[in-house]
Amino acid sequence: MSERYELPPERLGRWLERWAERSGPVARTDVRAHVVRFEGAGGARVVCEPPFPPLQGAAFGERAGFEPEPLVRHAARERVVGVVLVRLGGHAAGVFAGRRLVDSKVGTRPVHGRHRAGGSSQRRFERRREGQARVALDAAAEVAERVLLPHAADLEAVVLGGDRRALATVLDAPRLRRLRPLVQERVLDVPDPRLKVLRATPDAFLATVVRPLS
Repeated sequence: MSERYELPPERLGRWLERWAERSGPVARTDVRAHVVRFEGAGGARVVCEPPFPPLQGAAFGERAGFEPEPLVRHAARERVVGVVLVRLGGHAAGVFAGRRLVDSKVGTRPVHGRHRAGGSSQRRFERRREGQARVALDAAAEVAERVLLPHAADLEAVVLGGDRRALATVLDAPRLRRLRPLVQERVLDVPDPRLKVLRATPDAFLATVVRPLS
């Protein structure tokens, strides 16, 4: 398995410079909408997946030499980003300007674990659990609406984290469908949503995924 790093904007440029010093001279830079590749003269390569694709302000295509500036500039640009974190029983929504959390709300709803006994008792328990799950997901959608929609005109992206099925249900709420075009493909792996978990999400959603290849 190849190495994989998630580099924040403030570390990305220096990391690439050190890689170029070790692998150089860099023979080629290939800039695409969703990925940037650098190739050293000896065949070493590094593949970079920027946050918030497509890459902006860059001319796409292959060129000779080492040109990290379009990638570094794109990663460093400050954006207004909405975040929705959902796991059954917990949810959080926030709006960030860069790393600064400007609006947020966190909530919980009880959803019992699965019942292992059989028969009618299990069926009653599962119906109750399904009802609890619906209430919890409705609450998550309501919180996302209350936090994100007032900032909709400024949002450049919406980042999701948690359980994919629960998130799909929440985003399917009619009042949130206008946000769908902003939703990023990368889903954050987060524990139960809490305020401290929400506050830490910029470490993940601002990062460039870097994979050095031999």
